[in-house]
Amino acid sequence: MKIIILGAGRVGESVAESLVSEQNDITVIDQDPSRLRLLEEKLDLRGVVGNGIQPSVLQEAGARDADMVIACAAADEANLVVCKVAHDLFNVPTTIARLRSPEFVEGDELLGNSGFAVDNVICPEESVTRYIHKLISYPEALQVVEFSQQRACLIVVRAAVGGAVVGHTIGELRDRFPHAEMRVVALYRLDTEMEAKPSTRILPGDEVFVLADRQQIRQVLAAIHNIDKPVQRVMIAGGGKVGLRLARSLAGQCEVKIIERDRQRCEYLASQLPSSTLILQGDGADEDLLHEENVGDMDMFIALTSDDEDNIMSAMLAKRMGANRVMSLINRRAYADMMQGGAIDIAVSPAQTVIGELLAHLRRGDVAAVHSLRRGAAEALEGIARGDVKTSRLVGRRVDEIRLPAGARFGAIVRGQGRKSQVLMPHHDTLIEADDHIIIFIPDKRQVREVERLFQVSATFFG
Repeated sequence: MKIIILGAGRVGESVAESLVSEQNDITVIDQDPSRLRLLEEKLDLRGVVGNGIQPSVLQEAGARDADMVIACAAADEANLVVCKVAHDLFNVPTTIARLRSPEFVEGDELLGNSGFAVDNVICPEESVTRYIHKLISYPEALQVVEFSQQRACLIVVRAAVGGAVVGHTIGELRDRFPHAEMRVVALYRLDTEMEAKPSTRILPGDEVFVLADRQQIRQVLAAIHNIDKPVQRVMIAGGGKVGLRLARSLAGQCEVKIIERDRQRCEYLASQLPSSTLILQGDGADEDLLHEENVGDMDMFIALTSDDEDNIMSAMLAKRMGANRVMSLINRRAYADMMQGGAIDIAVSPAQTVIGELLAHLRRGDVAAVHSLRRGAAEALEGIARGDVKTSRLVGRRVDEIRLPAGARFGAIVRGQGRKSQVLMPHHDTLIEADDHIIIFIPDKRQVREVERLFQVSATFFG
């Protein structure tokens, strides 16, 4: 696909990096030539220097032939105008805008073709908040992603000593929980993927990827990690947009403390949050302040400032001082890869949380959802089987008749709609039916195109 990205900031760079790796034709527009030069040296893409809201700049970037414009500049108004110009002047089929303001909601008339012509909205701050909120709800997990109207979940969990199945094989997991709809789709040991076959033994420290019916999540976590006590006390370092959104979402659920350096921001936070939220002016990496505020009693310490180094230092310090679980917002992928699972329990990448939302719009075939895993290296894809035996590569075929790329594997099938839907763990003789939602784990995102083709129907299908 030919894709134009407006903005070479952190989000724009991460989006470009993810899309370039899939052999897309990428052009990035930014007003900073030095930033573009660095991107061009690092990635196989073209940079255009200029203001993307100007038609001449969009034309130079190839808007007449573009399949998609992704506007992720810092300012909402710039992203809105770019989408409008791209749609009205250049007939770009798909426009996506990064919008921080909660007043612009996807599907609103204001964002329709007669308005700003924005097809899809992404908001990294909101995505990060939702991501962290799930990890607070399931503190044992490293990642929780949902499929098919939240009927099925992929849970990433680190195996712990004492877990009911730790030390046992994957086959024994099925024997011990015969009525629980769950499947181990991947297992990583010291960052190396192990074959997830019945005879593979789950060892302490393994990263286990399990697809399960949402109602079975607690059971899965208990089997692999043991159930931690619910998160009741949370300390947040950084009262920016994400810190505020998270504190607001936790009101009434947890006891929350926010540490923020800027006095004016503290006053604003106090005006926006309930009186039960304690706002502290100070540095999240100040050992004396953390000690005074009993960081060792915290169930969760979350570092959410805009500075990676500050987040890493404060999270490591909180962990050393006794915080039960620490999480850090880390923009740089190299830092995140280094820190995750060591002194920091979970490294959260803002860009990676929105990549999945973007990928769902890029995928060919009838793809309902995409989630980026292992910081972009792997994917879990949910596609819908359309057509019939003559027009589909899936419908009317047994699982063992369908050829997936090496390493990719079927995770779950969600059959039916609403309350009547069922989460099925496919076996070799499971027959795929029309409109089944099929979740496939893809360990290497270079294999995605091959998987997408399975969900494309032939031209004779007009359903």
